[in-house]
Amino acid sequence: MTGHTGSVARSVEGDTRREVMLLLLKLGPSTAGELGEHLGLSAAGVRRHLDNLVDDQLAENCDALAISGQTQSRGRPAKQYRLTELGRDQFGHSYDDLAQLALAQLREAGGDEAVRTLARTRIAKILEGIEEATDHDEDTVERVARDVAAALDQNGYAATVTRAGAGVQICQHHCPVASAAADHPELCEAEHEAISQVVGLHIQPLASIADGNGVCTTNIPLAAKARTQTERSES
Repeated sequence: MTGHTGSVARSVEGDTRREVMLLLLKLGPSTAGELGEHLGLSAAGVRRHLDNLVDDQLAENCDALAISGQTQSRGRPAKQYRLTELGRDQFGHSYDDLAQLALAQLREAGGDEAVRTLARTRIAKILEGIEEATDHDEDTVERVARDVAAALDQNGYAATVTRAGAGVQICQHHCPVASAAADHPELCEAEHEAISQVVGLHIQPLASIADGNGVCTTNIPLAAKARTQTERSES
């Protein structure tokens, strides 16, 4: 009985550690208190996990002021943590080499269209079951965007949704096929096509991890909604 209890405790510890790492991936540099608010844990409890991650070289302390470029007038800033490259590599890069090889062989055998078909099939499977938006009001677009982000999140993308000006942005803080996408842009193109189809609006890819950026950012301009509705009423 004691052994079973111990194994359950270790499992819970491992789940919490993973959640802490995932939040660091999504949120970027964060304090123990900020992470605790998201997890419903005390700052002290989260700090224990952070200390272990630092010991394992999966996370590191970082200076909030150095990152933000701000100056501190008084008091000491709360200690922030972020994932190291080793920590980020825990989220899905292990199959990149295999994907690279498979895509290269596929392109050689079937040409660009074969790679494009595979890319479209892949993202269609990821977004399978998401109901396409037929009503393009702001709430509907944001709801569908959150459904898309949730599906991407389940497949290792660490995706979030935010409102930005007159639009909604889907941010992917990790890409499990980043290296493959750098050599085979059809993977990114297929994602953009699929997201556009699901939300029913033109989208704006702003940044890509495959191009060396820290985050993949896709903007869904809600202004496009008004143009689409005007075009329909005039036709």
